[in-house]
Amino acid sequence: MRKVLFPGTFDPIHYGHIDIATRAANLFDQVVVAVYDKPLKSLLFSPEQRIEMAKAAFDGIGNINVVGYSGLTVVFASEIGANAIVRGLRVFSDFEYEFRMALANDRLNSEIDTIALITSEKNTFLSSSTVKEIASYNGDVSSMVPPHVHQALIKKYQELT
Repeated sequence: MRKVLFPGTFDPIHYGHIDIATRAANLFDQVVVAVYDKPLKSLLFSPEQRIEMAKAAFDGIGNINVVGYSGLTVVFASEIGANAIVRGLRVFSDFEYEFRMALANDRLNSEIDTIALITSEKNTFLSSSTVKEIASYNGDVSSMVPPHVHQALIKKYQELT
C-alpha cells in the first residue's frame, strides 16, 4: 500500500489544503492528514478543534484519514509506514522553505521522500494566516474555507472580542 503523510497545523484548514490532500488521494492508496499539535507559532484553534475541522472537511473520502501528532514529522511518517511526505507549494518562498525541510528530513530518514504538489491557481493566495486575518476583521472567508470552518471562525472571533 502506498501511503503518504500530509502534515500541517491546519489552523484552520482551507480549500488550498483540501485541494492538495484530495489530489494526493488520487495518487496514493492512503493519505494521512496529520495535524501538528505544538508548532512554534501561536494558534487560534486547539489541536482537537483543528482535527475535528479537518475530519469534517474530508468526510466521505475513504482514503483520507485525519490524525493528530507531535514530534518530528519524518519520524511520525516512518512510524505510520508512510512512503512519502506531501507538501503544497504556492509561491517561490514556499519552495525555498520546503526544499530546506525536505533536505533536513532526508538527512534524518532517507527512506521517506518528499513530494511537492503545486497548488491550483485559484488557491495561490490562500494561507491560514490570510484566512485568520480576514476573518478577524469580519471579512467574508466563505469562499476560502468549508462552511463548518467558516462558522468556527465566526464563533472564535466573537469569543475573543
